[in-house]
Amino acid sequence: MADSEPRRERRPSVGAPIADLQGPVGPGFSRPKHKRTYTGLGPAEIKSVEASIPEPLREAWKKHSASEFTNKEEFEKELVRHIETTLARSLYNCDELAAYSGTALAFRDRLIIEWNKTQQRQTFTDQKRVYYLSLEFLMGRALDNAMLNVGLKEAAREGLSDLGFQIEDVISQEHDAALGNGGLGRLAACFLDSMATLNYPAWGYGLRYRYGIFKQEIINGYQVEIPDYWLDNNPWEFPRHDVTVDIQFYGNVKKYQGENGKIAHSWEDGEIVQATAYDVPIPGYGTKTTNNLRLWSSKASSGEFDFQKFNAGDYESAVADQQNAETISAVLYPNDNLERGKELRLKQQYFWCAASLFDIVRRFKKTKRAWSEFPDQIAIQLNDTHPTLAIVELQRILIDKEGLEWDEAWNIVTKTFAYTNHTVLPEALEKWSVPLMQNLLPRHLQIIYEINLFFLQSVEKRFPKDREILSRVSIIEESHPKMVRMAYLAIIGSHKVNGVAELHSDLLKTTLFKDFVEIYGVDRFMNVTNGITPRRWLHQANPRLSALIAEKLGSYEFLKDLTLLDKIEAFVDDKAFRAEWAEIKRENKARLAKHIKATTGFDVNPNALFDVQVKRIHEYKRQQLNIFGVIHRYLTIKNMTPEQKKKVVPRVSIFGGKAAPGYWMAKTIIHLINKVAEVVNKDPEVGDLLKVIFIEDYNVSKAEIICPASDLSEHISTAGTEGSGTSNMKFVLNGGLIIGTCDGANIEITREIGEQNIFLFGNLAEDVEDLRHRHFYGDFKLDPQLERVFNAIKGNTFGDAGDFSALTNSIEEHGDYYLVSDDFNSYVTTHDMVDEAFLNQEEWLAKSISSVARMGFFSMDRVTNEYADSIWNVEPLNIKEDE
Repeated sequence: MADSEPRRERRPSVGAPIADLQGPVGPGFSRPKHKRTYTGLGPAEIKSVEASIPEPLREAWKKHSASEFTNKEEFEKELVRHIETTLARSLYNCDELAAYSGTALAFRDRLIIEWNKTQQRQTFTDQKRVYYLSLEFLMGRALDNAMLNVGLKEAAREGLSDLGFQIEDVISQEHDAALGNGGLGRLAACFLDSMATLNYPAWGYGLRYRYGIFKQEIINGYQVEIPDYWLDNNPWEFPRHDVTVDIQFYGNVKKYQGENGKIAHSWEDGEIVQATAYDVPIPGYGTKTTNNLRLWSSKASSGEFDFQKFNAGDYESAVADQQNAETISAVLYPNDNLERGKELRLKQQYFWCAASLFDIVRRFKKTKRAWSEFPDQIAIQLNDTHPTLAIVELQRILIDKEGLEWDEAWNIVTKTFAYTNHTVLPEALEKWSVPLMQNLLPRHLQIIYEINLFFLQSVEKRFPKDREILSRVSIIEESHPKMVRMAYLAIIGSHKVNGVAELHSDLLKTTLFKDFVEIYGVDRFMNVTNGITPRRWLHQANPRLSALIAEKLGSYEFLKDLTLLDKIEAFVDDKAFRAEWAEIKRENKARLAKHIKATTGFDVNPNALFDVQVKRIHEYKRQQLNIFGVIHRYLTIKNMTPEQKKKVVPRVSIFGGKAAPGYWMAKTIIHLINKVAEVVNKDPEVGDLLKVIFIEDYNVSKAEIICPASDLSEHISTAGTEGSGTSNMKFVLNGGLIIGTCDGANIEITREIGEQNIFLFGNLAEDVEDLRHRHFYGDFKLDPQLERVFNAIKGNTFGDAGDFSALTNSIEEHGDYYLVSDDFNSYVTTHDMVDEAFLNQEEWLAKSISSVARMGFFSMDRVTNEYADSIWNVEPLNIKEDE
């Protein structure tokens, strides 16, 4: 079909892409009729296309591919070229933003070459690939990561310096990619980095949020959400306007008699929204592998603008379809307090899953393999329950589109998917109402009911005398209205289910998913403790500490084998080493103090103990316990004599994190923190003995400043509620100590670094339910020290007490579900122990060095290899040096 034909006339059927990535075009070269890229073709087809490429073009292509810069001079040449020709800037109009854009484009060009080679290499090898589906990818800034991963940051530093720029100022021009909010998204980003570094053939799939989750501003102490315009200057994505998929919603399902008399189903009518692909290169560290993150953006299928309505004066309706479609990929986690918000969230999830599955299936079909080989070629990892609809979508494709029998298709599905659970909180497990799903995804609801029926029939055969187990494990919850339990669907549709810390995985097997363990056996359920990438969270965030470690170890090999860190413990008594370690920490604290002054106006003392809690704001993470502890410290200092104050360890309590727009209690916690800061920071009786700071709009790039500066970090969730946590790992890897509960990965961190190097407090997970039960039946007494804190709040010490009544009432009158009062005395007492330990700086320094040395287990590379061996059954590609 000719390229000049109108687009509307050549629109494909629902679910079909217009085209894939396009290959190179030049004189004497005819693009294949199907307009496929090499990466979209099977190996045999690629070879056939290659044979048709004229020799002059082949040689020109090789020269272009070999033109990547390798030193300062070549970098400068590329930088100037992009500033002059790509940005159309002159020598007299080149500011830091232009320098950033030129630098990013120069490094992007270099990555593209390896990116294309990686995709060709993976296609030629034709081995099993991993597809990582996550609603969040909290990537952070890309330029610094790219420079470090390809080993050319120093060349860029020198080249920019020659041109009159400081590399730190240039890097700071980049907006964080607003594709996530918390640990879920950062874990996904670490996976992408590690899979590329270890040469695993892998793609990530997510949504391209136009406005992120939101940009947080603090106004009068309150969180205010505004759009995050992170895409306004983003050189790291490649729009693939020729890679589109039409996604269907609503409509109705018709039964009909297909071939061979089989009953078939057709999903018809409804609304069509178009998914457009945007690709982001993910470079590995010290390797040529550059993997791909594909993000989907939504737009109206029928076009952007209705001229008929516009000419009739109906200006708003002329663009209404486009605006409605674009809302699907506008914001991460739209407020679901209203029914329309719930529908939008479900739309988001299906839109992303359906587009991704079509892409994955299309790629598989190019190999011409039998469907039975699908699980041998493809592993799909579900990062939490958000992508669970992918299970149903693949079953729909196989039975409705490809004509497979139900059992054959379901066998393929269950061998393909694996599910990572991140929470033991029942209220955090996704459920969708049956009426909502019936309206939005009628065919998928039918398939879910069939999956559930066959599953319950198998359960009944195994447990014929246990009728109650059927209701406990049913995907359909018999409530009003009926609900679809997405976690149960994810378990039933996957061959492996893993938790992300030992305690978390044990709790899943003994509480939340106990019945499923009985049904499937323990082999389906496993633990893979989370990790972090040391490339970003040590090498990039703390370059001086990384360089000091490399100097002592003789190389940077520890960045690819973090267990090598254990060798630095031999230097724990080396005076010169300890002095430089301490100086690096002081420098990092001074850098954070400068950031705090610039963003909040408050001066903080870098010699004070920096006490940090930065993460998503949630009641179970207990930022309220922290700020109550800060108030207790404040009141205690206020009552001291001048002589007693001389013995106080100066402290800066630092908070950061976003509350979901509809989560009022979390927003109340933020409000209280900021109101306490207003009072404490201006109190001359307290002075530098205590400062309270809330860092606005916390994100990855701010974390890279905060983590290296921490003396103490707070990981104080109610025992048995945090899946794992990864910020605890980041802080320890940067030489900070932890105060925390026996929850999530804190337990394994303690095991690795030693009890002497961590401050643990609070009730244990096995006691939590008993305490909650006692509270429910009236056995509750407010801790006396916490009562003093509440009296100060109720006495309007920190503003109108009515603003915080919901927070105090949740503890005093509504059962204290998160056990703030039960743990308060232990928390305050443990902080006294922290103060005492901090006074002995030499011993504190030894704890810091020993902790870092023992963090080798928490590398994301170890995690990725465990997934590859135990879940995905995938091998890394062998990369030849001369490729």
